[in-house]
This record gives sequence, structure tokens and C-alpha cells, in this order.
Amino acid sequence: MKSLLPLVMAVTLLSACQRDPAVAPATEPQTTATATPMAEAPAPTPAADDTAAPAGPVSQASFLGYGDMMLGSTVDEARAAWGGELNGAPMEGTTCHYLWPKWISRPADFAFMMEDGRFVRYDVGTDKETAPGGGKVGMSVEELQKLYGGALKASPHKYTQGGQYLSMDAGDVAPTRLVFEVDAAGKVTSWRVGLSPQVEYVEGCS
Repeated sequence: MKSLLPLVMAVTLLSACQRDPAVAPATEPQTTATATPMAEAPAPTPAADDTAAPAGPVSQASFLGYGDMMLGSTVDEARAAWGGELNGAPMEGTTCHYLWPKWISRPADFAFMMEDGRFVRYDVGTDKETAPGGGKVGMSVEELQKLYGGALKASPHKYTQGGQYLSMDAGDVAPTRLVFEVDAAGKVTSWRVGLSPQVEYVEGCS
């Protein structure tokens, strides 16, 4: 009787060969699934300014002037620096007058003072503009003091009972001054920046 050992060995080897392809696919997906995340580029992190709240408009008001309009410049230089149409003209026999942008309906809201042929001051009566240092119309005295600290000097208002002027010098920045007008309720009603003595004119050009 012939030995069955060679036949058994052959059958065993054949079975092993048939199982190898089945093992490989089971292994490949597992390897591929593990490698896929590593092969992918990480998602880009959004830039900070993509999610941050948009910054507010930068104020053009400064102790030097407004935008490109420099305090102390001539009327013609100031007009050229503004670059647009300005309403207003001097009355006959006067040396002081105001100019204001054509889109301003009330000059008391925003205007430029000209005296003796020079741009000497600008006045703001609206909360749409921000003073040098961050002050605005509508702020309280307490809010101003937080912004400017002890730099603000108080004096009584000439016409408003209980009102006051809060002012400060520009120091080494320019020979100019910032003045806030505050009502009896302690709220800012207007402010101005200008050269002396014009910045102290309580009635403006009147």
C-alpha cells in the first residue's frame, strides 16, 4: 500500500496557496485606511482676521489737523488737501469763517475754521467722528477720564449752567489743544482741536 503522506502534503500546500490572496486584501484595506489620513494635507487654519470682528474706521482727527489738512496751513493748501468741494465763504469785512463738506447739512456737526487766511481749528458736533485719544460726542465725563486720565483740565461752561469744558494740550506733538464741551448731565456735546487762541473761541467765528 502506497504512503498517503505525499498526497496530504500536496493538498495542504494547495490550500495554503489558495488562502494567501484572501489574506492580502484583508490586510491591504487596513493598511490603506491607516495611511490615508497621514497622506492628506491638514486642513488650513483660518487666518485670525477671517473670523475677527472687522475693525472700525480709523479716525482722521489728530492734533496736527484732520487727514491731510494740517493746522496752520493756508486756506488754499487746506482746500487742496481736502480734495473735494467745501461749502462756506468769508463774509465781507470778517477775517474768520468756516468751511464744511458739501454732504454736511448742519455745519455745527463738522466744520473747519479759517482765520486770517489760515486753517486754525476744526469743530465736531456728531458722534460719527472720534477725537484724538478716542473721545466722542455722547460720552460721559467718566469715560473721558478713563481715556485721558489727569491730562484733562476742567473749567466752567460759559453758557450752560452745570456744564464744563474739558481740555488738554497736545504737548510735544503739536502746538494745539483739544477741548470737549460737556453739558449739565455730564455728556459730551461737541469737541474741537485747534491752535491758540482760536481753539478757545467759545462762539466760534461769531
